[in-house]
Amino acid sequence: MAAFIAELIAFALILYVLWRYVAPPVRGLMHKQQATIGKQVEFGVQASERLAEAERKFQEAVAEARTEAAKIRDSARADSQRIVEELRQFAQQEVERIRQRGQDDLASMRLQVMRELRARIGELTVARADELIRERLSDDTRRSATVDRFLGELDAMAAPEPAEAPKPRARRTRASATSKGES
Repeated sequence: MAAFIAELIAFALILYVLWRYVAPPVRGLMHKQQATIGKQVEFGVQASERLAEAERKFQEAVAEARTEAAKIRDSARADSQRIVEELRQFAQQEVERIRQRGQDDLASMRLQVMRELRARIGELTVARADELIRERLSDDTRRSATVDRFLGELDAMAAPEPAEAPKPRARRTRASATSKGES
């Protein structure tokens, strides 16, 4: 039993030394480690909160960016439609201007052609009349018939016309009758 008591005293002495000299530094290290772990847990919680806040802000920014992109897209679409409409109106005005210019050019060409045709017709008429007069006056019998007819018409115009008086007729000769039949 003495050995048992000696072992018990030795065991109590080891416990006392452990409790007095080893336990306080181990407790200090444990408290320090617990504080470090607590700080890390707190830092983790704060990091999680910051991460959640950052994700929320990111989602808001994405939503705002999508909204802004939609506005920009709608604005661009409206601008493109406005530009297309302006270009369409400009093209229509150009078409109308070109059409009007073409019509004006056509009208001026028509007037020019009509003037040229009238001048040419006048020249041809004078030439044909000159030819007919020369032809009629080349023959003595025709010449005298034409002169007689012209004088008769002048007499008829100069004399006051009675209400029922017959108009004098120019003498017709056989040569003038045949020349009328030819023309």
